[in-house]
Amino acid sequence: MAIDLFAGISVADYAAALAWYERLFGSPPAFLPNDTEAVWELAEHRYVYVEHRPGHAGHAMHTLFVDDLDARVAGIAERGLRPWQRETYANGVRKIVYRDPDGNEIGFGGAPA
Repeated sequence: MAIDLFAGISVADYAAALAWYERLFGSPPAFLPNDTEAVWELAEHRYVYVEHRPGHAGHAMHTLFVDDLDARVAGIAERGLRPWQRETYANGVRKIVYRDPDGNEIGFGGAPA
C-alpha cells in the first residue's frame, strides 16, 4: 500500500513563515495550493506544508531523520538559521531543533557521528 505524508504546520504570519521555511529547506515550495498554504516535498511522497492558521500557530513538533546531519545543519547555517537546541541521546543519535517565528519546532535527526 502506498502512503503519502503531509505534515502540517500552522503559522500566524504566512509571509514570514514562507521566507523562514525557504531558508530552512533550502528551496521555494514545491507548490502553492492556495493563498494561505505552501508545500515542500522533502522526499518522494513526503511533504511538509505551512498554513496560515493564527489560532493554532506555534504547536507543531516534527522531526526529520536525514542521512548526513552535519551537511544538513551546515547548509541551513549558510542560509542564516541557527539551531535552537542540540541533543545527543545515550545511543549516540543526534537531534538538532530549529524554531520558526511562531515557535513551531522542526528537528533534524541523524545517526551517531
